[in-house]
Amino acid sequence: MHFGNGDLTRCKDVAAPEFDFCSDLNTTRFVRRLIEAENPDLVAFTGDNIFGASSADAAESLVRAFKPVMESKIPWAAVLGNHDQESTMNRRELMHFISLMDYSVSQINPSPDSPSNADNNNVIRRIDGFGNYNLRVYGAAGSDLANTSILNLFFLDSGDRATVGGIRTYDWIKESQLHWLRSITTEGSQANERGTDPDPALTFFHIPVPEVRQLWLKDFVGQFQEGVACSIVNSGVLDTLVSRGDVKAVFMGHDHNNDFCGQISGIWFCYGGGSGYHGYGKAGWQRRARVILAELEKGKRAWMRVQRIKTWKRVDDENLSKFDEQILWHRSS
Repeated sequence: MHFGNGDLTRCKDVAAPEFDFCSDLNTTRFVRRLIEAENPDLVAFTGDNIFGASSADAAESLVRAFKPVMESKIPWAAVLGNHDQESTMNRRELMHFISLMDYSVSQINPSPDSPSNADNNNVIRRIDGFGNYNLRVYGAAGSDLANTSILNLFFLDSGDRATVGGIRTYDWIKESQLHWLRSITTEGSQANERGTDPDPALTFFHIPVPEVRQLWLKDFVGQFQEGVACSIVNSGVLDTLVSRGDVKAVFMGHDHNNDFCGQISGIWFCYGGGSGYHGYGKAGWQRRARVILAELEKGKRAWMRVQRIKTWKRVDDENLSKFDEQILWHRSS
Protein backbone atom coordinates (compact mmCIF):
# COMPACT_ATOMS: atom_id res chain seq x y z
CA MET A 1 0.00 0.00 0.00
CA HIS A 2 2.96 2.37 0.57
CA PHE A 3 0.76 4.43 2.89
CA GLY A 4 2.07 7.79 4.08
CA ASN A 5 0.18 10.42 6.08
CA GLY A 6 -3.31 10.14 4.64
CA ASP A 7 -4.90 13.01 2.72
CA LEU A 8 -1.66 15.02 2.89
CA THR A 9 0.32 12.40 0.96
CA ARG A 10 0.24 12.85 -2.80
CA CYS A 11 -0.08 10.08 -5.37
CA LYS A 12 2.72 8.97 -7.67
CA ASP A 13 2.52 8.00 -11.33
CA VAL A 14 -1.11 8.83 -12.00
CA ALA A 15 -2.58 10.66 -14.99
CA ALA A 16 -2.16 14.45 -14.82
CA PRO A 17 -5.91 15.22 -14.45
CA GLU A 18 -6.05 12.92 -11.39
CA PHE A 19 -3.02 14.26 -9.52
CA ASP A 20 -4.54 17.29 -7.75
CA PHE A 21 -7.26 15.16 -6.16
CA CYS A 22 -5.27 12.00 -5.44
CA SER A 23 -3.84 10.96 -2.05
CA ASP A 24 -3.49 8.01 0.30
CA LEU A 25 -7.28 8.17 0.61
CA ASN A 26 -7.48 6.68 -2.90
CA THR A 27 -5.65 3.63 -1.52
CA THR A 28 -8.06 3.45 1.41
CA ARG A 29 -11.03 3.65 -0.93
CA PHE A 30 -9.64 0.94 -3.21
CA VAL A 31 -8.94 -1.49 -0.36
CA ARG A 32 -12.40 -0.89 1.10
CA ARG A 33 -14.08 -1.50 -2.28
CA LEU A 34 -12.09 -4.71 -2.77
CA ILE A 35 -13.16 -6.05 0.61
CA GLU A 36 -16.80 -5.17 -0.04
CA ALA A 37 -16.72 -6.80 -3.49
CA GLU A 38 -14.99 -10.04 -2.51
CA ASN A 39 -16.07 -10.47 1.14
CA PRO A 40 -12.92 -12.52 1.83
CA ASP A 41 -12.23 -14.84 4.76
CA LEU A 42 -8.71 -13.43 5.13
CA VAL A 43 -6.78 -10.44 3.76
CA ALA A 44 -2.99 -10.77 3.27
CA PHE A 45 -0.63 -7.80 2.92
CA THR A 46 2.73 -8.54 1.28
CA GLY A 47 4.85 -5.72 2.71
CA ASP A 48 5.64 -2.02 2.24
CA ASN A 49 2.40 -1.47 4.07
CA ILE A 50 3.61 2.04 4.87
CA PHE A 51 6.23 4.10 3.08
CA GLY A 52 8.44 4.98 6.03
CA ALA A 53 10.11 7.99 4.42
CA SER A 54 6.69 9.66 4.02
CA SER A 55 5.28 8.60 7.40
CA ALA A 56 5.71 11.12 10.19
CA ASP A 57 4.53 8.57 12.75
CA ALA A 58 4.71 4.86 11.92
CA ALA A 59 1.97 3.80 14.35
CA GLU A 60 -0.47 6.40 13.04
CA SER A 61 0.28 5.45 9.43
CA LEU A 62 -0.24 1.75 10.19
CA VAL A 63 -3.61 2.45 11.79
CA ARG A 64 -4.67 4.49 8.77
CA ALA A 65 -3.35 1.96 6.27
CA PHE A 66 -5.11 -1.02 7.84
CA LYS A 67 -8.28 0.89 8.76
CA PRO A 68 -10.46 -0.60 5.98
CA VAL A 69 -9.70 -4.21 6.91
CA MET A 70 -10.08 -3.54 10.64
CA GLU A 71 -13.44 -1.87 10.03
CA SER A 72 -14.54 -4.90 8.02
CA LYS A 73 -13.85 -7.16 11.06
CA ILE A 74 -12.22 -9.69 8.73
CA PRO A 75 -9.04 -11.48 9.91
CA TRP A 76 -5.90 -10.22 8.21
CA ALA A 77 -2.19 -10.99 8.13
CA ALA A 78 0.85 -9.00 7.05
CA VAL A 79 4.57 -9.24 6.44
CA LEU A 80 7.05 -6.37 6.21
CA GLY A 81 8.67 -4.99 3.07
CA ASN A 82 11.86 -3.01 2.66
CA HIS A 83 10.30 0.42 3.38
CA ASP A 84 8.14 -0.13 6.48
CA GLN A 85 10.97 0.48 8.98
CA GLU A 86 12.08 3.84 7.53
CA SER A 87 9.84 5.87 9.86
CA THR A 88 9.71 5.83 13.68
CA MET A 89 9.65 2.07 14.41
CA ASN A 90 12.17 -0.70 13.79
CA ARG A 91 11.08 -4.03 12.30
CA ARG A 92 10.53 -5.75 15.63
CA GLU A 93 8.37 -2.86 16.86
CA LEU A 94 6.40 -2.80 13.62
CA MET A 95 5.50 -6.49 13.76
CA HIS A 96 4.70 -6.25 17.47
CA PHE A 97 2.32 -3.35 16.77
CA ILE A 98 0.75 -5.10 13.75
CA SER A 99 0.23 -8.30 15.74
CA LEU A 100 -1.81 -6.37 18.33
CA MET A 101 -4.07 -4.50 15.90
CA ASP A 102 -7.77 -5.31 15.70
CA TYR A 103 -8.56 -8.57 13.85
CA SER A 104 -4.88 -9.13 12.98
CA VAL A 105 -3.70 -12.75 13.04
CA SER A 106 -0.13 -11.67 12.26
CA GLN A 107 2.66 -12.91 14.52
CA ILE A 108 6.03 -11.41 15.44
CA ASN A 109 7.61 -14.82 14.94
CA PRO A 110 6.59 -18.47 15.44
CA SER A 111 4.93 -19.23 18.73
CA PRO A 112 6.38 -22.16 20.71
CA ASP A 113 2.79 -23.02 21.69
CA SER A 114 1.73 -23.59 18.09
CA PRO A 115 1.05 -27.25 17.19
CA SER A 116 3.34 -26.92 14.17
CA ASN A 117 6.24 -25.79 16.36
CA ALA A 118 6.34 -28.60 18.89
CA ASP A 119 9.90 -29.46 19.94
CA ASN A 120 11.23 -26.55 17.83
CA ASN A 121 11.96 -24.04 20.60
CA ASN A 122 15.66 -23.81 19.77
CA VAL A 123 14.89 -23.23 16.09
CA ILE A 124 12.40 -20.48 16.96
CA ARG A 125 14.77 -18.67 19.32
CA ARG A 126 17.42 -18.40 16.59
CA ILE A 127 15.20 -17.34 13.69
CA ASP A 128 16.14 -14.22 11.66
CA GLY A 129 13.72 -11.40 10.97
CA PHE A 130 10.28 -10.51 12.27
CA GLY A 131 7.05 -11.80 10.80
CA ASN A 132 7.81 -15.49 10.22
CA TYR A 133 4.74 -17.56 11.05
CA ASN A 134 2.36 -20.28 9.91
CA LEU A 135 -1.42 -19.91 9.81
CA ARG A 136 -3.35 -23.17 9.70
CA VAL A 137 -6.73 -23.17 7.98
CA TYR A 138 -8.99 -25.88 9.35
CA GLY A 139 -11.79 -27.81 7.69
CA ALA A 140 -15.39 -26.64 7.52
CA ALA A 141 -17.28 -26.36 10.79
CA GLY A 142 -19.36 -29.45 11.48
CA SER A 143 -17.32 -31.66 9.15
CA ASP A 144 -14.97 -34.49 10.12
CA LEU A 145 -12.09 -32.16 9.25
CA ALA A 146 -13.16 -29.31 11.53
CA ASN A 147 -10.13 -29.91 13.77
CA THR A 148 -7.72 -30.77 10.95
CA SER A 149 -5.53 -28.34 9.05
CA ILE A 150 -6.36 -28.55 5.33
CA LEU A 151 -4.41 -25.50 4.12
CA ASN A 152 -1.25 -23.89 5.50
CA LEU A 153 -0.24 -20.27 4.96
CA PHE A 154 3.45 -19.53 5.50
CA PHE A 155 4.54 -15.92 6.02
CA LEU A 156 8.24 -15.00 5.82
CA ASP A 157 10.27 -11.86 6.45
CA SER A 158 12.42 -11.19 3.37
CA GLY A 159 14.18 -8.27 5.08
CA ASP A 160 15.06 -4.88 3.62
CA ARG A 161 18.60 -3.99 2.50
CA ALA A 162 22.03 -5.60 2.94
CA THR A 163 25.64 -5.17 1.87
CA VAL A 164 27.51 -8.16 0.47
CA GLY A 165 31.18 -7.84 -0.40
CA GLY A 166 30.84 -4.08 -0.52
CA ILE A 167 27.84 -4.30 -2.87
CA ARG A 168 24.51 -2.85 -1.78
CA THR A 169 21.68 -5.26 -2.47
CA TYR A 170 18.23 -6.28 -1.29
CA ASP A 171 17.99 -8.60 1.67
CA TRP A 172 17.05 -12.28 1.51
CA ILE A 173 15.35 -15.02 3.50
CA LYS A 174 18.01 -16.53 5.78
CA GLU A 175 18.95 -20.13 6.49
CA SER A 176 17.49 -19.92 10.02
CA GLN A 177 14.09 -19.11 8.50
CA LEU A 178 14.37 -21.93 5.99
CA HIS A 179 15.43 -24.31 8.78
CA TRP A 180 12.25 -23.37 10.65
CA LEU A 181 10.18 -23.83 7.48
CA ARG A 182 11.68 -27.27 6.89
CA SER A 183 10.99 -28.19 10.53
CA ILE A 184 7.25 -27.53 10.31
CA THR A 185 5.39 -30.79 10.16
CA THR A 186 2.00 -30.57 8.48
CA GLU A 187 -0.50 -33.04 7.09
CA GLY A 188 0.75 -31.94 3.67
CA SER A 189 4.45 -32.58 4.29
CA GLN A 190 3.69 -35.97 5.83
CA ALA A 191 1.56 -36.90 2.84
CA ASN A 192 4.40 -35.89 0.53
CA GLU A 193 6.74 -38.23 2.39
CA ARG A 194 4.20 -41.03 1.95
CA GLY A 195 3.96 -40.28 -1.76
CA THR A 196 0.28 -39.27 -1.58
CA ASP A 197 -1.27 -36.00 -2.76
CA PRO A 198 -0.56 -33.53 0.09
CA ASP A 199 -2.84 -30.83 1.41
CA PRO A 200 -1.69 -27.55 -0.11
CA ALA A 201 0.26 -24.66 1.36
CA LEU A 202 0.72 -21.08 0.16
CA THR A 203 3.60 -18.75 0.98
CA PHE A 204 3.74 -14.95 1.29
CA PHE A 205 6.77 -12.66 1.38
CA HIS A 206 7.83 -9.30 -0.05
CA ILE A 207 11.12 -9.49 -2.00
CA PRO A 208 11.13 -12.05 -4.84
CA VAL A 209 13.71 -14.81 -5.08
CA PRO A 210 16.31 -14.68 -7.89
CA GLU A 211 14.71 -17.54 -9.86
CA VAL A 212 11.68 -15.33 -10.64
CA ARG A 213 13.85 -13.60 -13.26
CA GLN A 214 13.74 -16.84 -15.27
CA LEU A 215 10.06 -16.31 -15.99
CA TRP A 216 10.87 -13.64 -18.58
CA LEU A 217 11.82 -16.55 -20.85
CA LYS A 218 8.87 -18.76 -19.88
CA ASP A 219 5.10 -18.69 -20.12
CA PHE A 220 3.34 -16.53 -17.58
CA VAL A 221 -0.11 -15.00 -17.03
CA GLY A 222 -0.18 -11.22 -16.57
CA GLN A 223 2.20 -8.33 -17.13
CA PHE A 224 6.01 -8.46 -16.74
CA GLN A 225 6.84 -4.74 -17.00
CA GLU A 226 9.93 -4.23 -14.83
CA GLY A 227 13.02 -6.11 -13.82
CA VAL A 228 12.82 -8.44 -10.84
CA ALA A 229 14.44 -6.52 -7.95
CA CYS A 230 15.89 -9.31 -5.82
CA SER A 231 19.00 -9.99 -3.76
CA ILE A 232 22.31 -11.00 -5.31
CA VAL A 233 22.28 -13.80 -2.72
CA ASN A 234 20.40 -16.99 -3.55
CA SER A 235 19.76 -18.59 -0.17
CA GLY A 236 17.91 -21.67 -1.45
CA VAL A 237 14.31 -20.59 -0.84
CA LEU A 238 13.04 -22.34 -3.97
CA ASP A 239 14.78 -25.60 -3.11
CA THR A 240 13.30 -25.50 0.40
CA LEU A 241 9.77 -24.86 -0.87
CA VAL A 242 10.08 -27.64 -3.46
CA SER A 243 11.41 -30.08 -0.86
CA ARG A 244 8.34 -29.60 1.33
CA GLY A 245 6.09 -30.89 -1.44
CA ASP A 246 3.02 -29.01 -0.24
CA VAL A 247 3.74 -25.42 -1.34
CA LYS A 248 1.72 -24.74 -4.48
CA ALA A 249 2.11 -20.97 -4.86
CA VAL A 250 4.11 -17.99 -3.59
CA PHE A 251 2.71 -14.44 -3.47
CA MET A 252 5.12 -11.50 -3.54
CA GLY A 253 5.11 -7.69 -3.46
CA HIS A 254 8.00 -5.28 -4.16
CA ASP A 255 7.84 -4.86 -7.96
CA HIS A 256 4.71 -2.75 -8.43
CA ASN A 257 4.49 -2.90 -12.21
CA ASN A 258 4.51 -6.69 -12.35
CA ASP A 259 1.29 -8.62 -11.82
CA PHE A 260 2.13 -11.95 -13.45
CA CYS A 261 2.02 -15.57 -12.31
CA GLY A 262 4.58 -18.02 -13.61
CA GLN A 263 5.57 -21.54 -12.63
CA ILE A 264 9.05 -22.61 -11.53
CA SER A 265 9.78 -26.20 -10.46
CA GLY A 266 6.07 -26.88 -10.01
CA ILE A 267 5.38 -23.81 -7.83
CA TRP A 268 3.56 -20.70 -9.03
CA PHE A 269 5.21 -17.36 -8.24
CA CYS A 270 2.71 -14.52 -8.38
CA TYR A 271 2.80 -10.75 -8.07
CA GLY A 272 -0.30 -8.77 -7.21
CA GLY A 273 0.65 -5.45 -8.80
CA GLY A 274 0.76 -2.27 -6.71
CA SER A 275 -2.39 -1.33 -4.81
CA GLY A 276 -1.11 1.85 -3.16
CA TYR A 277 -1.32 5.25 -4.81
CA HIS A 278 1.72 6.70 -3.01
CA GLY A 279 3.91 3.88 -4.26
CA TYR A 280 5.46 4.14 -7.72
CA GLY A 281 3.45 2.76 -10.60
CA LYS A 282 2.76 3.53 -14.20
CA ALA A 283 0.43 6.31 -15.32
CA GLY A 284 -2.53 4.77 -17.13
CA TRP A 285 -1.91 1.34 -15.56
CA GLN A 286 -4.51 1.06 -12.82
CA ARG A 287 -3.73 0.02 -9.26
CA ARG A 288 -4.66 -3.58 -8.65
CA ALA A 289 -4.72 -6.49 -6.22
CA ARG A 290 -4.81 -10.27 -6.38
CA VAL A 291 -7.55 -12.54 -5.06
CA ILE A 292 -6.96 -16.18 -4.09
CA LEU A 293 -9.76 -18.75 -3.76
CA ALA A 294 -9.38 -22.17 -2.14
CA GLU A 295 -12.38 -24.33 -3.06
CA LEU A 296 -13.38 -27.37 -1.02
CA GLU A 297 -14.47 -30.73 -2.34
CA LYS A 298 -18.11 -31.47 -1.60
CA GLY A 299 -18.64 -34.83 0.08
CA LYS A 300 -21.89 -36.72 0.52
CA ARG A 301 -22.62 -35.17 3.91
CA ALA A 302 -20.09 -32.38 4.40
CA TRP A 303 -17.33 -30.29 2.87
CA MET A 304 -14.03 -32.12 2.49
CA ARG A 305 -10.43 -31.08 1.75
CA VAL A 306 -9.23 -28.33 -0.60
CA GLN A 307 -10.06 -29.39 -4.14
CA ARG A 308 -8.48 -26.56 -6.12
CA ILE A 309 -6.92 -23.13 -5.78
CA LYS A 310 -7.77 -20.31 -8.20
CA THR A 311 -6.64 -16.73 -8.52
CA TRP A 312 -7.58 -13.55 -10.36
CA LYS A 313 -6.95 -9.82 -10.12
CA ARG A 314 -9.11 -6.73 -9.79
CA VAL A 315 -8.22 -3.21 -10.88
CA ASP A 316 -9.33 0.08 -9.37
CA ASP A 317 -11.73 1.15 -12.10
CA GLU A 318 -15.43 1.93 -11.92
CA ASN A 319 -16.40 -1.75 -11.96
CA LEU A 320 -13.44 -3.24 -10.07
CA SER A 321 -12.88 -5.25 -13.23
CA LYS A 322 -11.90 -8.89 -12.72
CA PHE A 323 -9.38 -10.48 -15.10
CA ASP A 324 -6.65 -13.12 -15.61
CA GLU A 325 -8.54 -15.86 -13.78
CA GLN A 326 -6.49 -19.06 -13.60
CA ILE A 327 -6.24 -22.35 -11.71
CA LEU A 328 -3.03 -22.68 -9.69
CA TRP A 329 -3.60 -26.19 -8.34
CA HIS A 330 -6.11 -29.01 -8.58
CA ARG A 331 -6.10 -32.13 -6.43
CA SER A 332 -5.35 -35.32 -8.31
CA SER A 333 -8.36 -37.59 -8.67
